[in-house]
Amino acid sequence: MKKAVLAVVTAAAVAAAALVPSGRPVEAATPGFGSAVSAVKQTTWQTNASVNALAIAGDTVFAGGLFTRIRQPGKPVGQGDAARTYLAAFDRATGAPTRFAPKLNGPVWSIATSPDGRWVVIGGDFTAVDGQPRKRIAMFSVATGRLVAGWHPAVNYRVAALAISGTTVYLGGAFGRVDNKARNRLAAVALTTGALQPWNPDADDDVHALELSADGSRVFVGGGFETLQGEEHHALAMVNTTTGAAFPMPAAAAIPRKTDECDSRVKDIDVLGVKVFVANAGSGIGCYDGVLAADATSGKLLWQSKCLGATEAVKAIGNWVYKGSHAHDCSRDGGFPGKTGMHHLLVYSALNGKLGPWYPNTDAGGETLVGPLAFASGGNDLWAGGDFTEVNGVPQQGLTRFTNAPGGARPGRPAAPKVSSTRVHRTTVTFPTVVDPDNISLTYSLYRGGTKVGSWTRNSYSWTKPVITTFADAGLTSGQPVDYRVQVTDGRNTRMSAKATVKVR
Repeated sequence: MKKAVLAVVTAAAVAAAALVPSGRPVEAATPGFGSAVSAVKQTTWQTNASVNALAIAGDTVFAGGLFTRIRQPGKPVGQGDAARTYLAAFDRATGAPTRFAPKLNGPVWSIATSPDGRWVVIGGDFTAVDGQPRKRIAMFSVATGRLVAGWHPAVNYRVAALAISGTTVYLGGAFGRVDNKARNRLAAVALTTGALQPWNPDADDDVHALELSADGSRVFVGGGFETLQGEEHHALAMVNTTTGAAFPMPAAAAIPRKTDECDSRVKDIDVLGVKVFVANAGSGIGCYDGVLAADATSGKLLWQSKCLGATEAVKAIGNWVYKGSHAHDCSRDGGFPGKTGMHHLLVYSALNGKLGPWYPNTDAGGETLVGPLAFASGGNDLWAGGDFTEVNGVPQQGLTRFTNAPGGARPGRPAAPKVSSTRVHRTTVTFPTVVDPDNISLTYSLYRGGTKVGSWTRNSYSWTKPVITTFADAGLTSGQPVDYRVQVTDGRNTRMSAKATVKVR
């Protein structure tokens, strides 16, 4: 599980539900952006390889993955760096590393923090931490950064997912035994002692994601399995946290059953309030890669996005659901068609699953060719980890973050308007829309000299042709030269075009 403390609704998150391409226009939030966080990349240290998992405890962000070094913002590989073997911690406010620097002998694939913020548990492929035996799972004190002595469940293969509720740690992955007892890909241990618990849902294939309901009574399980406890439950299930028995999960029927041509697996799950959000990655052409939302009690499907391009990470903040993927075709959802490039970072309205106003981007510079692989949030920020080497076109490897700091991204600078005068006492002015990475709806004003002569609200998207606005200016003095400029604003950031001049007929 790529789990953070429960996100809260931010002021930006209550902006009107922006939706593409039809429906009422997006209204820019007061801070200058339309969703819970802006598209502006904040200063953050980097890693030298992939970040696979993130979790937050208070003001500390824990990151685990394949990296062995971290380095300063803006520095190339090999400069301004420090050793961190597969695990590191960062200050949420500054993006700078803390002194937490345990030494592991293998990669980290999952991290979870306890609800009280006192403990952080990691899972992966390692078998030793700071020279002490720790077979693929370990616990640290958040306050001291020390490995917890005497807490050492022994897992025989990769721990890829973690969740903590009350006094229980739930783990999922590719393992078959815990403390030398049969536990197929799902198990639970005591938070206080590490002792193996009776909980045993018994999955027949790998588990990639775990998440708990808000009341802690149910655990959502995602992966590539077909059965739990011998009963059919494909890819997604809702399980009792005490008995391990599966509840009905009607939303799972939205995920296609495994065939030779399509294997769609749940890669991440997030819960916020009464809703659970599920990310899928499919192997095979056209195999389901989307995001769905379900009721966290009944398991009923609420909405489903069917964008193509494997989704690896999902995080809900307020009324928005952020996803990390290599989305390349969202035409099934009324969004961008194929051949418009890779859109690695997107946001949906949590209310109805429509694409919203947030378009930062990364590359996919690592082995997975996905880009973002993990998210975490403290409620007013979004941390993203993955195998990328660039964010918003600027070098930044492995780790980045976005916040709700007022300002947001600036709209593109509008081009000078095109002006002509083919009729006496009149001019005609045209100008195109521009794109803003964290707003869809922008306000355009046309000025003749210092006088505003018109104002319009227009929606624009990076994957569509600009909307052209035409204005006829009448009652002008014949022979008079007049100049025009276009101003665009997202409610906080304003850009002005160069002027264009014409002589009135």
